[in-house]
Amino acid sequence: MKKSNQIMVYGSYGYTGRLIVDLCKTKSLEIVLAGRNEQSLKQQSEKTGYPYQVVESDDLEGLKKLLLPATVVIHCGGPFRHTAETMAQACLATNTHYTDITGEYQVFESLPKLDSKAKELNLMIMPGTGFDVVPSDCLALHLKNRLPSATHLQLAFTMSKGGLSRGTSKSMTEGLGYGGLIRKGGQLTYCALGSKVKEIDFGSFKTKTLCIPWGDISTAWRSTGIPNIEVYTGATESMIANAKRSNYFNWLLRMRFVKDYMLKQIDKKPAGPSDEKRESGRSFLWGKVWDASGKECTSRIETLSGYTLTAHTSVLIAEKILVGNFKAGYQTPAMAYGADLILEVQKTQRLDVVLA
Repeated sequence: MKKSNQIMVYGSYGYTGRLIVDLCKTKSLEIVLAGRNEQSLKQQSEKTGYPYQVVESDDLEGLKKLLLPATVVIHCGGPFRHTAETMAQACLATNTHYTDITGEYQVFESLPKLDSKAKELNLMIMPGTGFDVVPSDCLALHLKNRLPSATHLQLAFTMSKGGLSRGTSKSMTEGLGYGGLIRKGGQLTYCALGSKVKEIDFGSFKTKTLCIPWGDISTAWRSTGIPNIEVYTGATESMIANAKRSNYFNWLLRMRFVKDYMLKQIDKKPAGPSDEKRESGRSFLWGKVWDASGKECTSRIETLSGYTLTAHTSVLIAEKILVGNFKAGYQTPAMAYGADLILEVQKTQRLDVVLA
């Protein structure tokens, strides 16, 4: 079957999926809505005018039929550690480019095994085309370009306003009970949650941050080759205290019945931040590299709020793929499109900090 310029948005009715679909509509892109919930898909189809198909995320044959006419999928149906590999396999079977909006390091660690097959087929496999990890990945490569001899990288991010979507909360819940991770000497290394806390200067303000197992411990390593990487997120004193406390209960947090209970509680909450909070919020990123001789560089990025940014960057990358602008194989955003990709997003600023 000849491919059209069709974008398949899987999980289109979720909080972030809806933002992506709405942006695609303003750009008059050809998309198909897809996911597991027929009622939600039908309502979205009636509202947007886009066709829909119902397919379970673990139905490989169903996903193959779904993807056959599509050029690229924007996969929004998480938690991605449970759904990404099946979707990626369906993409390889149907010559469809794979993208998703995950920030889960497990996905960034598992999908590179598809690199050689994707290159054979001239397809791109790119997880993390949203806030996770486009701005931080671009910042990491920018810093590596500033200091090619860098051996250590620290990244940090925080938000003004906003909050978490149900999807993000569910992905975080799935990760509970396993502690933190950093990359040390090129290897993923356990780090107790709450054991690493830093005060970060984001430019217009300073705040405490907590080291977390964010996707960049995988993606930034592939993008830059820097062997030592830590990622931090803005945190209150109570969040830091809770992180430290959680280390005593990892055995309990790993249990399936505990996770299932927490997931049910998440379903009772609002889908995500209000439109006003999302549209007026901002994202702030900070990064620092240094080398064995003590040379160091620091840079910052200020950009759109996380979920708004995810819609813009995921659609931007899909548009590039539609016109043949892609690199075959497993890619991170910065590997395929360079450190300046994030600067293509409206209202984004990058600043190189001059150290006194």
